[in-house]
Amino acid sequence: MCIRDRVTTDPYPDTIHDFSGFPRALYDIRYPAPGDPDLAQHVIASLQKAGYNAAPLENRGLDHGVWVPLHHIFPQADIPVIQLSLQTTEPPAYHLALGQALAPLRDQDVLVVGSGGAPHDLSGLAGNRKDAPPRDYAAAFDQWLADTVATGALDPLADYQMHAPQADRNHPYPAEHFLPLLVAAGAAAENPAGICLFRQFAYGVLSLATYRWD
Repeated sequence: MCIRDRVTTDPYPDTIHDFSGFPRALYDIRYPAPGDPDLAQHVIASLQKAGYNAAPLENRGLDHGVWVPLHHIFPQADIPVIQLSLQTTEPPAYHLALGQALAPLRDQDVLVVGSGGAPHDLSGLAGNRKDAPPRDYAAAFDQWLADTVATGALDPLADYQMHAPQADRNHPYPAEHFLPLLVAAGAAAENPAGICLFRQFAYGVLSLATYRWD
């Protein structure tokens, strides 16, 4: 059996700085949130019950996709955190279904968080000022996403490459900055319409839009 979906089980995960070329201050950040081995095993069991090949992942810390947003949301790092691997070889619909398999955990006070950028075109970043106005193609994708999330229509999200304007330019596959949104949307279960909490662009091509599903 091929094991694909891995869940971190360390009780005290390290902070992973999996990037390069940034200011030294970023590498000095530590996010000492505890893990939760019992919850991790519960997540693994839930995924296995839904037919996923889930297994524990030991000795693996929290990467910047986890600690960067949580550093702002829970600055005291006092909330137990576990991380689920992203499957960039699988289609978007796989991640939507993955979220749906995790939906029952919401009733057990488990917060399902997906982090990324919408859109996140690093190839168009060079030379842009931080306060540069959004590029037309990025703004169009961002607006499509906001409209689609608000309607609760999950099929267009799962088939975003066909429905979203200039999808491949904003999120060339593997779309590691878009797929986590599908997991979060899938976990909404009976409340698929999302609420936009924040929208802003940086460097003209990076959307900082944030969504919540109740």
